[in-house]
Amino acid sequence: MGKTALITGITGQDGAYLAQFLLERGVQVAGLVRRSASSDAALARLDWLGITQDVRLIDGDITDLSSCIRAVEQARPDEIYNLAAQSFVGASFQQPLLTANVTGLGCLNMLEATRIACPLARFYQPTSSEMFGKVQAPRQSESTPFYPRSPYGAAKLYAHWMTVNYRESHGVHASSGILFNHESPLRGIEFVTRKITDAVARIRLGKARHVLLGNLDAARDWGHARDYVQAMWLMLQQHQPADYVIATGRTTTIRQFCDMAFGYVGLDWREHVQVDAALFRPAEVNILLGDAALAKRVLGWSPMASLEQLVTEMVDADLKRHGGTYRNLAPA
Repeated sequence: MGKTALITGITGQDGAYLAQFLLERGVQVAGLVRRSASSDAALARLDWLGITQDVRLIDGDITDLSSCIRAVEQARPDEIYNLAAQSFVGASFQQPLLTANVTGLGCLNMLEATRIACPLARFYQPTSSEMFGKVQAPRQSESTPFYPRSPYGAAKLYAHWMTVNYRESHGVHASSGILFNHESPLRGIEFVTRKITDAVARIRLGKARHVLLGNLDAARDWGHARDYVQAMWLMLQQHQPADYVIATGRTTTIRQFCDMAFGYVGLDWREHVQVDAALFRPAEVNILLGDAALAKRVLGWSPMASLEQLVTEMVDADLKRHGGTYRNLAPA
């Protein structure tokens, strides 16, 4: 029998790509799904990748310990990837308690379910570069002090330290991946990168004229989610669990991202981007730049997709969603 993996958050960007990655390697995949009135719509990312029928869906909610235990008991996984979270930083300022319960305590529930129901399973927890927040070093590595600047960053920091605690206190093979920003055509529309590429597609096709953005000078280390899920898997293949920064080592401002995305379809971003002060965050994270040297040395991991490739893939996908392709458009 091959391995079995349980993925919480399987309907999200990372969950869908991870499920595809594991299926390609012969792993049986089960996914924890929170049922709602829009459950069918929630499967859109799995549908996009063409794998909906290849995964086993289990009803559950990571804020409910009993359903977490039942899901682990049903799946009997060799590997558990806890990807479910309230992951939009902006929303965490408006919903700090929800973010704490889902992103922070949800991790604890899954760790406890693992300890109780399947203690030999290997556990992966994605944490975030947002934990570095007000950065304490020019490049952030596993040893850089944390200084979160949002409820989301603080909740991820709790999840990070609980993962370390279960590893050291209960012997759970638990690893934390400190992921820097990673995007794809499956990114939620509320995230700034996808908001930009969706706007580029709509503007290029004549369906919109402008897009409202916040702080254009915020700089992030952006990679492709497809590359980052490979790093997750590699962590659980190691004999010893550990924590790893996963990043590209390149930082880019939102202004530069706009230039790439609009420029790809022959548009000048300055004619279409409007700054809205209401979109600035109460506490900004000005710049993030990751140092993934440990992941490269121990895991043999390095990103494959460049930022330019990521941007064009996202714009192409949004053009397709809106009924057009760049190659079939007349010159701007």
